[in-house]
Amino acid sequence: MFRSLIAMTAVALTAGVLQAAVVTKTVDYEYDGVKLKGFLAYDDAVKEKRPGVLVIHEWWGLNDYAKDRCKQLAGLGYVAFAPDMYGDGKVTEHPDDARKMATMVRDNVKVWRGRAAAGLNELKAQPQVDASKLAAIGYCFGGTSALQLAASGADLKAVVTFHAALPKLTEEEAKAIKAKLLICNGADDTFISADSIKAFRDALDKAGTKYEFISYKDSVHSFTVPDADKHKIKGMAYNKTADEDSWKRMLALFKETLGH
Repeated sequence: MFRSLIAMTAVALTAGVLQAAVVTKTVDYEYDGVKLKGFLAYDDAVKEKRPGVLVIHEWWGLNDYAKDRCKQLAGLGYVAFAPDMYGDGKVTEHPDDARKMATMVRDNVKVWRGRAAAGLNELKAQPQVDASKLAAIGYCFGGTSALQLAASGADLKAVVTFHAALPKLTEEEAKAIKAKLLICNGADDTFISADSIKAFRDALDKAGTKYEFISYKDSVHSFTVPDADKHKIKGMAYNKTADEDSWKRMLALFKETLGH
């Protein structure tokens, strides 16, 4: 009888583990009258509140790549939310369309930062999130968006960018950054000029902002995206070493700043 009880208990515990899984949801919200469709991921086996990470998409829109990164983070015990920066969940595979959609957002900094902030507010509102432990990461356009959010004074502990264009910051904007920054750049990325890197770093240095700038040799734009080559755009390619190292550095920064 005792052995039977042990066996039944083991089966019950195993079943509980098997039932626990990363939950994903589409979250409808809006900013300034524009309907937005974000993507939420978390592990429902974790019952206590945990850090939240905003994951901002590339210029292609909120596609499977951004969603997969959310799932990765959820599997590590974070609540991850990918905001919709374009509206109505629009995505594209065509560079011209992506450029137009990204430009429409970038041309209006109020809207750019406002949509990023709206996404952060949705993340904070999730019942699983410890709102005192928030970070933002982004890829390409998304990385620039995360920096714009940080420069607006958002209450973030960490911001991590991957192959992102670097905004030109005023002294006030640089001083408004509360987060510790990790900038992961491809040393051979022709889309990001040396002048823009220098201006960005000069602004941070003058403001005393805490940051780390990593430049990966033999890496170009989109070095974290495994299928970057499919777009057949010169200067965009995956680099496994840079991808894995930048992810490890991000997790180390989260451990330092979020305690997880």
